[in-house]
Amino acid sequence: MPVERGSLPAKIVIASRQSALAMWQARHVQSRLCALYPRIAVEILGLTTEGDRRLTVPLASIGGKGLFVKELEEAMAQGRADMAVHSAKDVPAHLPEGYTLAAVLEREDARDAFVSNRYRDLAALPAGARVGTSSLRRQCQLSARHPRLRIEPLRGNVDTRVRKLDEGQFDAVILAAAGLNRLGLNHRITSLLAPEECLPAPGQGALGLECRLGRADLVALLVPLGDETTARCVAAERTFSSALAGSCNVPVGAYAEIEGGRMRLRGLVGAPDGTRTVSGERSGPAAEPEALGLALAEDLRSRGADEILAALQNL
Repeated sequence: MPVERGSLPAKIVIASRQSALAMWQARHVQSRLCALYPRIAVEILGLTTEGDRRLTVPLASIGGKGLFVKELEEAMAQGRADMAVHSAKDVPAHLPEGYTLAAVLEREDARDAFVSNRYRDLAALPAGARVGTSSLRRQCQLSARHPRLRIEPLRGNVDTRVRKLDEGQFDAVILAAAGLNRLGLNHRITSLLAPEECLPAPGQGALGLECRLGRADLVALLVPLGDETTARCVAAERTFSSALAGSCNVPVGAYAEIEGGRMRLRGLVGAPDGTRTVSGERSGPAAEPEALGLALAEDLRSRGADEILAALQNL
C-alpha cells in the first residue's frame, strides 16, 4: 500500500548497537530509507547493550541473545528511537508484547564461514586443534561431526574474533559469512560450511526491522524494504525455533529454501556437547511457513527433542 505524502514523519531515528557490523547494518537501512523517502531525515542512535558490555561471559549463561536487543527496545519505548535494525538471528524467538518485525530484508549468505590462517577446512584440522565460536548451535554440530577438535568459547565483535585468531589463540574460528561479507572481510573466509555440515541459526544472514506495534505509520514505511521470499523463510525458521523453546541456551539450527512455490525446511536441536542431536526436514507450500515450522518441530519432538530440551532445562 503506498504511503500518502502528507502522512510522512519529519524524522526517523534508528536504534543500533555500536559494533562495526551493527552500524553497517543501520547505515544500510538508513540509505534505503533515504532513497525511498528523501523528505524524511533518518538518524542513527548508537547504543551499547548488556550483551556488548559483558563480553567475557558466555552469552548463554547471562540471558541469551535478548541482551542484544533489550536496550534498543527500551529506546523505542522511551521515544528516543522509532525503530531498530537487528541481525535476524539475534532476535529472540518471542518478541516482547507490543513489538513487531515490520520487515525482513533480502538475505545475504546464510552459511557459517571457516576462517583459518593455516588450514583449508574443518577436516584438515589436526586432533586437538582449537576452534573458536560464540554459538552453542555451532558447538553442538561441530562437536558431533568433529569430536577430535577442541571447540572453545569466543566472544567479541567480528574484528576482535579475527584478531584473536591472528594472535594464535585459535587454529580456526567460525563466523557468519554474512557479517564478514558486509564488513568487506570476505577475503578472510577460508571455506564455507554447507548447511549439511552446520545448519545456520534461524534468520542468519537476514536483517529484521523492529518497531512498536502501535506505529502503523512506520510499519507502512518499512514494508517496502522487505523481501517476501526471505521473510517467509525466516518465518518458518523462527516458528520452528519458537516451538522448541529456541534461545541462546538451546542449540537450534534451521534453514529454509524456496523453489517453485515449495519450501524446504531443515532443522536440528541437540545437546551443547554434540553427544545427542535430532534433525529432520519437511517440505510444503511456501505460502504456509509457520505451519511448516510447527510441523517440523513436532516431528523432532516425536523423535527425542523433548528429552534433549528437558535435560537442558535441568542444567
